[in-house]
Amino acid sequence: MTLLLRNVRLETGYLYDQTFIEAAKTEIFDVLIENGKFIKIASMIEAGNAKVLDAKMQLLVPSFKEMHTHIDKTYFGGEWKAPVPAIEGIVSRLKEEAILLPKQLDVAEERAHAMVRHYIRKGHTHIRTHVNVDLQIETRHIKIAKRVLESYKDQITYEIVAFPQHGILRNGPSFLPILEKSLQMGGTHIGGVDPSLLDRNSGEVLKTIFQLAEKYGVGIDIHLHEQNTLGEFEIQRILNEIDQRSFNKEVTISHAYALADLPQKSLDKLIDQIAVNKINLTTTVPIGAGQITIPVKYLYDKGVKVAFGHDSLVDHWSPFGSGDMIRKINQFIERFGYIDEWHIGQSMKYATGGLTPLNEMGEQQWPKIGDTADGLLVDAVSSAHLIARQCPISTVISKGKIIHEEEIELKGEFR
Repeated sequence: MTLLLRNVRLETGYLYDQTFIEAAKTEIFDVLIENGKFIKIASMIEAGNAKVLDAKMQLLVPSFKEMHTHIDKTYFGGEWKAPVPAIEGIVSRLKEEAILLPKQLDVAEERAHAMVRHYIRKGHTHIRTHVNVDLQIETRHIKIAKRVLESYKDQITYEIVAFPQHGILRNGPSFLPILEKSLQMGGTHIGGVDPSLLDRNSGEVLKTIFQLAEKYGVGIDIHLHEQNTLGEFEIQRILNEIDQRSFNKEVTISHAYALADLPQKSLDKLIDQIAVNKINLTTTVPIGAGQITIPVKYLYDKGVKVAFGHDSLVDHWSPFGSGDMIRKINQFIERFGYIDEWHIGQSMKYATGGLTPLNEMGEQQWPKIGDTADGLLVDAVSSAHLIARQCPISTVISKGKIIHEEEIELKGEFR
């Protein structure tokens, strides 16, 4: 397929007021896409056999990657229901799931479809979902999630984390074969949750997780809510496993609350080790009681890859997820007080797998000829404008194909 985008706004550099970046410079181009790749960018392109879309001077930006969600256990697409108080903390939620998730099996597939369609409308072309594997539903959620996501394979890419939400050891010896089966069925990663708090045996849990990851050649994405020195201890154990095994698959730590409240000296030492071992971090940029928001930019500047996710849209854990990545980045810049063109625009990288139209020096780095044509047309005049004013998306493009379009009122710089 050949797609010609006419009158596309691209960021080409920064404009300076003495020593400060005042604005992003943009220019209008035609953009030609063929076989899923950007093949030509010029002021005027003729392509007789191409499908033509007039962008009407909308901004083209990279599409989003949702790196942490749960499409298998959601109220989204159903009637409104707020979570109840978790009187026993995470144990309350696990007790609820043992009853709730089997009851939801009849609607789980329909709701997963609703979530994926919502993510696509909101500009996502990649989804990593954690999928429950437990004694009540065994691998049924894996089967549902795989079937749902595979039906969108011409629109998005995806990853499935086989997620033992209820622990590994505490489920007894009959659980391990179920967890293994979930990896055999298509899990791309194996997960875990707070080994010290949930299973009360961090060493054995991490040993099991890494052994299974090695056996099936998959990555690891483990949830750590444990704070301060307990969280530090847990991360250090993960680092030790990587080192001892020379483990070379992807390792992600989600949440990593300990990085929000450690003393600076301990934090810096841990960050250096995380960077050297190329561990990825995923955060929802949580706002709540206590120190739980990790220092995203500080981590990135020290060499750690950080990505954003929503965790849920609405489920029995939380009612706050939106699936709106523009809103998520906006939450991030407000939380850390970023108000200028450079800081706001550069924050896009946490939602796109590292891509920004301009690099930190203001040099155009996206789109380049040969790049996969995953992008969004938005009614904005710069990445910073898009994020700060939460401008709307009109068009979602995945691998060179338009996968979502909607009519929006174009207001440009006056939004």
